[in-house]
Amino acid sequence: MSLPRPVLPQVTYLLTRRCLERRFFLKPGPKINQIFKFCLGVAAQRTGVQVHAYCALSNHYHLLVTDRHGRLPDFMHWLNEYVAKCVNAELGRWESFWAPGTYSAVALENGPDILDKLVYLFANPVAAGLVSSSRDWPGASSTPTMMQGAAEVILRPRGFFRENGPVPRKVRLELVMPTLPDVDLGVLSHVQQRLAEREDQLRQEARRRNRSFMGARAVKAQSPLSRPRTRELHRRLNPRVGARDKWRRIEALRRLRTFVDRYRDARARFAEGDRTVVFPLGTWAMRIRVGVLCAGP
Repeated sequence: MSLPRPVLPQVTYLLTRRCLERRFFLKPGPKINQIFKFCLGVAAQRTGVQVHAYCALSNHYHLLVTDRHGRLPDFMHWLNEYVAKCVNAELGRWESFWAPGTYSAVALENGPDILDKLVYLFANPVAAGLVSSSRDWPGASSTPTMMQGAAEVILRPRGFFRENGPVPRKVRLELVMPTLPDVDLGVLSHVQQRLAEREDQLRQEARRRNRSFMGARAVKAQSPLSRPRTRELHRRLNPRVGARDKWRRIEALRRLRTFVDRYRDARARFAEGDRTVVFPLGTWAMRIRVGVLCAGP
């Protein structure tokens, strides 16, 4: 069982989910892109989660979001469940879609940390050696300017959802610029400048190593059932906190450790029959499924 995760409102996260065995189930294409963006838009609309940026590569995706109301598990459950069902229906599959375990959610502590992860997300197709510029990535992905643009209207994809079912026929996928009070320049200008520098650095590294980028055409020609030839590293750290500043990181980890200790103590007492025990603020599953008492802010 994974460690309990505090679910609190107004937290910004970098979210990641990987496909089973690193298969290319999310390989770029008009229908797969439509499915991903539609499910993302509906999940955000249902839960009030603000989406800042997204990038779906062939075998995983990254999101940068702010959980305004403390409903991150609801958001991720809906998104992952219906992306899997819709893409499986499109591919004629019935088996598991996502890699075992849960999604990665890295809580970001301040503006510079959010800025770092925005640049990381946008540059991901370049860092993976797929395209030489993020603008050339053919998959479902956003650009920095979309955080200040109009919402995109996504029609409900055919194939899985019932024609007259409860899922809406279309959804507005609106991206919101994150608030970064401790970033000096305008956020958009800062992101664009940092992204250009990062992509130029990645292209220089590729030239030094005599490596070429795969290119959008080759990416789209891959089978969705294939996977990378490179070996995947296992038993790596799975961070829950993203903080460039050492002391902010230490403080955040201490808060997380305190939450886990208090949660485990409360759960043990609850299992022994104490129904008056108060769980720590941020408890999710026990509060939603069992209705336990929780501390206030």
